[in-house]
Amino acid sequence: MKYLERSPSRLRLVAARIVPQAYTRYSAPVKAIRRFTVRTVLPESIRPLSRLANNLRWSWNKSTEQLFADLNPQAWDSVNHDPVKLLGSLTREEIQQIAEDPELVERIQTQDAELETYLGQDLWYQQEVSADSPKSIAYFSAEYGITSVLPQYSGGLGILAGDHLKTASDMGIPIVGVGLLYQHGYFKQSLSRDAWQLEDYPVLDPDGLPLSLLREDDGTPARVDLPLPDGRRLLAQIWRADVGRVPLLLLDSDIADNDDHARNITDRLYGGGGDHRLQQELLLGMGGVRALRIFSRLTGAPAPEVFHCNEGHAGFLGIERISELMAPGTGQVPMSWDEALTAVRSATVFTTHTPVPAGIDRFEKDQINRFFSAGLAPEVPTDRILALGDENYDGGDPSKFNMAVMGLRLAQRANGVAKLHGKVSRDMFAGLWPGFEHDEVPITSVTNGVHVPSWIDPRMEVLAVDRSQPDLESRWRAINKVDDAELWKVRRELRSALVEDVRARLRASWKKRGAADAELGWTESVLDPDVLTIGFARRVPTYKRLTLMLRDPARLQRLLLDPHRPVQLVVAGKSHPADEMGKQMIRDLVKFTDDPEVRHRIVFLPNYDIAMARTLFPGCDVWLNNPLRPLEACGTSGMKAAINGGLNLSVLDGWWDEMYDGQNGWAIPTADDRASTEERDNIEAAALYELIEDHVAPRFYGEKASYDDDVVPHQWLAMVKHTLSNLGPKVSAKRMLEDYVRKLYIPAALSGREAAASEHAAARESSRWINHVRQGWAGVRVEHVEAEAVAEIPQIGDNLTVTAYVQLGELSPDDVTVEIGYGRVSESDHIHERSFGVLDQVRATTDGKWAFTGSITIDRSGPFGYTVRVLPNSKHLTNKAELGLVVNA
Repeated sequence: MKYLERSPSRLRLVAARIVPQAYTRYSAPVKAIRRFTVRTVLPESIRPLSRLANNLRWSWNKSTEQLFADLNPQAWDSVNHDPVKLLGSLTREEIQQIAEDPELVERIQTQDAELETYLGQDLWYQQEVSADSPKSIAYFSAEYGITSVLPQYSGGLGILAGDHLKTASDMGIPIVGVGLLYQHGYFKQSLSRDAWQLEDYPVLDPDGLPLSLLREDDGTPARVDLPLPDGRRLLAQIWRADVGRVPLLLLDSDIADNDDHARNITDRLYGGGGDHRLQQELLLGMGGVRALRIFSRLTGAPAPEVFHCNEGHAGFLGIERISELMAPGTGQVPMSWDEALTAVRSATVFTTHTPVPAGIDRFEKDQINRFFSAGLAPEVPTDRILALGDENYDGGDPSKFNMAVMGLRLAQRANGVAKLHGKVSRDMFAGLWPGFEHDEVPITSVTNGVHVPSWIDPRMEVLAVDRSQPDLESRWRAINKVDDAELWKVRRELRSALVEDVRARLRASWKKRGAADAELGWTESVLDPDVLTIGFARRVPTYKRLTLMLRDPARLQRLLLDPHRPVQLVVAGKSHPADEMGKQMIRDLVKFTDDPEVRHRIVFLPNYDIAMARTLFPGCDVWLNNPLRPLEACGTSGMKAAINGGLNLSVLDGWWDEMYDGQNGWAIPTADDRASTEERDNIEAAALYELIEDHVAPRFYGEKASYDDDVVPHQWLAMVKHTLSNLGPKVSAKRMLEDYVRKLYIPAALSGREAAASEHAAARESSRWINHVRQGWAGVRVEHVEAEAVAEIPQIGDNLTVTAYVQLGELSPDDVTVEIGYGRVSESDHIHERSFGVLDQVRATTDGKWAFTGSITIDRSGPFGYTVRVLPNSKHLTNKAELGLVVNA
């Protein structure tokens, strides 16, 4: 006979033969021949539970989450706090009991009404932002960390993307998220008996997740379709997750009409290599734009005016948009490549999160050529696509196609994710703008923030945040009115909750490692709710230095076991499955934590995820971060600790470099000048131990005669209050989204509208001008510079008049800007603390040159110098360096 078999996310036709059996006992569980998820049918009075469960706002709305917990507390814990699974686990009798409970029914109706109000009311964006604001913004990311029930994230990039969407929802910002739906999500981590990381990839069934399938009017699933080499096709259906007010579209290639290879394109986050990874990114970028078009067509949602590419993985979105503009039959005159590129760049924002070149996705150019030759973008010349990702700068590899480089070239606006990271990014990508100083590279910064409702513990929120206040700063000042004893009581409650959670997780971890219950009695006394608790949790690449704390094991042991001022450490983190060095670091740390002498004071918790973090961040008194400076892009884990009253102990990197003020934690001194990593690690580890011994622990324990004395440490709590009141508004993702809207989204929308007006007339004209300038730029040179005589000993306030004689070739004076750059000079005549003035008086000379004259005021003393340069006219551009063209005298 034949029957249908559905492996966790795929249906297949399988031939089988029934063989009579002489017995019915089995040595292994019987496997189902088909697997599917059955949705619960709810009575009318409690039907809103389905809507509440399927809108992910429950994950940060405490009253809705508590409602689900109260339906059946035991079942709630057994389904790991997943409302969809909870409803599916209830029996008909339990459902009927809920429907007949008037108090529960009233709470359900109240929560549903509150959600309805939330979805429709005017919020910050509608109330505070000008009419120039974009009507819709598309946000592309390879991963999203929204809730543990939708595990589509691996680390900080995904958590940041999730916080971006949740905060946009709370502020009424009209964002649409775009990503991929991975069949296995990211791996679950466990440990072997020998402390080696193990990975498990549980299969996700979309039908059992808070998702709905986007369908055509006739009920069939809506799909995107990408041509592949050798006549193959990649089809993907589109799942929608509702993140409050924000729709998130997730593309899924696991459908029966695909061949096996195509079905597995969305198998794992960052899975595979070579062609597999490239096809994921083609589907995310190009397929994502097509999914947006389908979404707008089916729902009536406005087409996005701004496209935000969160890291380079989604960079191909720009190619798809160029292809749209170049295609015939769209109702407007098809654009040339240059015209379409100009239009697309005007409304694109690119965010880089990568502080090192090794973290950027790069492909062989031959791969790119092979896939685009298959007809992915038939109107687009493949050589122009290849040029976008070309590493044609010093140190680049001409055989590689660089996704971040393409992202920058396709976006008129770009940013790093902290002030220091912005500088690092300008240094790293300066080769794309030769001739310009690094501080002129057009990459700004928007420092990351965290979605406070997701990460603050309710007990701390009650004390620290007054939501009746109109602005962020005043809301966080509430903590200054709280009595120290009350604050200390809450901090101890949070620490105690962490201790209980750690004990349960540690016991479960040891059982997975093969330990018997009889061996695990010691886990009941692991950690102490009265001991200074330091947390460290993050991904485990080498630059984050998980094992820096182990540089001097004996000294660390003395810290942990100090009889008067003990310290305890809670550590968590995953290594990439292919990173053997990261796995070895985890093993080294776990071996130390397994030592019976210290295992009650230091623990490693496997499978760091959102669920663990919700107890870990509030429960730690200090958050440790010790990356190699300046390789931490931002590091938002310390922000999550800060909003719960945790103090940061960190290298001055990422966000901490700009927000540390001496009263909100401690800065670990660094030895940036040491060439030897070994020597640097030894120096910085010693500084870390010294800070804990001489500053952190004494401040925490204060005047206590014994570490468990019930004495309120007022000096410590003064730092906690300062942290909450000063850092709270700064690390909030609301501040981050305000920055994005005002600095990037609104300007991008205005540029995009201007470029698109009158069938892209401005984009076409700008493109013609850019081509004209590029073609004529080789003929531009500064022939001679003259200065009017200045006093023998110039003084501050004197004027300096300069004339530059410039050969423009085929260009006109209107095409260029001539600047004088001036400032203090070093012994080698390099200008520092530069300022610029424009030489704006223009006249033609008799020998075919142009004379540009202007004056500056000498405004500083000491060695002083100047130079002259020629740039394309900035009135046509968003910044001076945009075209990467400059002629220096």
